[in-house]
Order: sequence, then C-alpha cells, then structure tokens
Amino acid sequence: MKIYYGNETKKALKNFPFSTHPVKEEFLLSIVKIKKAAAISNFQVGNLNLKVKDAIVKSCDEILDRKHNGQFILSSFQGGAGTAINMNINEVIANRASEILKNKIIIHANDEVNCSQSTNDVNPSALKISIYSLLKDLKLVLVSVVKTLEKKSVEFKDVRKLGRTHMQDAIPTTLGAEFNSYISNLEKHIRQLDRILEISLILNLGGTAIGDSINANPKYIKNVYVELNKITGVNFKKAENLMAKTSSHTDFLMISQYIVSLCVDLSKIANDFRFMSSGPNGAIGEIILPELQKGSSIMPGKINPIIPETVNQLYYLVSGNNLMIEKASEAAQMELGVMFPIIADKLLESIKLTTEIIYQFDKLCISGIKANTEKCLLHLENSTAYATLLVPRLGYDVVSSIVEKSLKTKKTLRNIVVDDNYLSDK
Repeated sequence: MKIYYGNETKKALKNFPFSTHPVKEEFLLSIVKIKKAAAISNFQVGNLNLKVKDAIVKSCDEILDRKHNGQFILSSFQGGAGTAINMNINEVIANRASEILKNKIIIHANDEVNCSQSTNDVNPSALKISIYSLLKDLKLVLVSVVKTLEKKSVEFKDVRKLGRTHMQDAIPTTLGAEFNSYISNLEKHIRQLDRILEISLILNLGGTAIGDSINANPKYIKNVYVELNKITGVNFKKAENLMAKTSSHTDFLMISQYIVSLCVDLSKIANDFRFMSSGPNGAIGEIILPELQKGSSIMPGKINPIIPETVNQLYYLVSGNNLMIEKASEAAQMELGVMFPIIADKLLESIKLTTEIIYQFDKLCISGIKANTEKCLLHLENSTAYATLLVPRLGYDVVSSIVEKSLKTKKTLRNIVVDDNYLSDK
C-alpha cells in the first residue's frame, strides 16, 4: 500500500502509540467533507487556482469513496486538541492531490489543503456533522420501537395484573397500561431529540484558531457553508459567536446528557422486563421473553434476559462516557476546548451504540414478548392490591385490619370481605 500521510502523522504515531482503536470513520469523513467545501470556497475567493482546487476535490472524493482507508491510523486517544487528526487528513489529501497532478505542482498540506482553516474550527464542526447524521439514525430506531410498543399495548390492554411500587403490591393495573407508560416516556425523548438536532446544526467553521476568523476571508466563510451544505445535504449554520463555540464544548456535553437521559428510561424498561419475566416458575413470570440462545451451559431449559441486560449495560457505558465528556468539557481553557479527542470518540461511541442496541431491543426482544395472562391474574388475586379500592367505602383503618388478616390467614382480600360481610350494609 502506498503511504500518503507525511511527517506530522508519523510524529503522532510515535507520540500516541496506544492500543486504543483508531479515530472513528464518521468523524474522519466529515473532516474530508469540510476540506472539499473549503477547497471550492478558497478557489472562489482566489486563494487557490483551478488545478489545485480540482486536485484537492478529487482527492477528497476518493477518500469519501473509501479508497484510502489505510491512511488514517492514528489512535483516537491523543493530546493536542486533535491537531494530529486534522494534519493526517491534510497530508493524505495533499500528497494524493500532488500525485493527481503528476507532482508538477506540489500541494502543501497547510498552505493549500488547510487554507482558511484551523484544527480548532474544523474538528468541532466535523464532529457535529457526524453527530447530526447519527442522531437522525437514532430517531428512526426510536420511532420504530415506539410503534412496536404501541402494538404490544393494544395486545395487552385487557391483561389484568398487579401494579407495584417499592417492589411491593400496590393497586390493580393492566399490562397494556404499563406499556403505554413506556411509549409516553420514549415519545418525550423523540421530542427532545428534535431540539438536540438543532444544536448539531450550529458550527464554528470559519472561526479558525480562536473564533476571530483570522486568515479567513469573510466571503470564504459565507461560501464554505454553501458548499458544505451542498455536499452534506444538510442546512448547517454559522454560530453567531464563533469564539464562544470554539472555547466551549458544552454543546457536546448537552448531546451526551441527552443520550444518558434516554438510556436511563430504556434501562428502566429493561429492568421491568427482567423483573416481570423472572422465574418463570420461581418468581414473577408475568411476561415471556423470546428465547434467543441457551441461558446456561450447565442448567438446561434456562432462558436469560440477554437483550434487556445489554440495554442495562448500555446505560452504564454511556453514563461513564458522559462523565469523561463532562470532565473534558470543563477542562476548556481560555479560547479553546483542548480535550476534544476524547469528547469526539466517546460521544460518537455513545450515539452509535445506543442506536444499535435500541434496534436489537426492538426487533429481538419487545416484538416477541408474550403475556402470561394466568400468572398476571394469579398475582393480582393473591395480592393486597384491591385494598386501596375499599378505602373510600370502609376507611383506611378498617381496610388496614383486613389486609393484616389476609396476610396472617393467607386468605385473599376478596374472600375476607365476602366471608366477614364487610360490605353488607354499604
């Protein structure tokens, strides 16, 4: 394989020889889209001649077609606010563009490919471009899982069961009502996602080093958004205060916190499924989860809630990632958020993994849940759930004594009320 990266990339390989995974492809390709838009815009304002512009654009298109994937080998864990990532791409584009011109014109990684740009406006903008696309995918799977829950809520609307608080008997409800509560909570997150998408559209591209647009022609800044939007098909917008977006990364923290909030509700649903499917004979057993694989290498016939457990672990992961993103955002100093690489890596991981696991939760778990109607009714009838319904007629203290008698005698509330004629004169 021919090597197109140059000395700055080689230095970074020595400085960051870590066993972590490489920089994520979505982020790299978003940077390349910016480079392509920048080349066209720099040509339009006279910073590049036609041949250089065309060679850079062709080089970018080849990368976007994934013809040079082996050139981007830097660790995702690095210092320098991601300068090495930007330079890796600058060098590959420059050297391949020079080759396209048969080396009759040598294109410089900084002077031409990075013209009118800085790592400090390119990288955060590229991350938002990546995030916007991934959040659109997330919205699709969220809408899908809500539709699946809606079908189940209708299917289970007449399945009477015991409602519980503090893991104790509470009052009667239906399985359909419980599934309706899941729907409402996830619909809330879909509405919030639309607001998060708006945050992802606001870029600091054109701010260059610290947000004051040094070395960037105002016409270039206007044009680069026009060209970027043509390339991406998305209406990205310039921030009102470029310095603010360059010096602070709390936009990314807000997006991360949204993912955590979503995963909290997803994990709660997963916990409910684990609880209701427990047993099935030695515990609750009110729902039956699909059998996806053997639950044990030693205990025959065991079915484990593997997908709900995966959802639980997703929450642990995104919560940990969010803490890193929070710390890295707080560590911004003066005019730059310098801890950018870990923010980019962990935020992309959180969004991608959330989307993938929701898809599995929907297709492999929720869609195949069955109600154990008999078990639901058995728990309800043997519980103290009906006690609350008697309070308006008999009073709290009388009903408390009935509950106490039920627990001592193991008789149901219904039998005690009937046998002792509590409602005879009511």
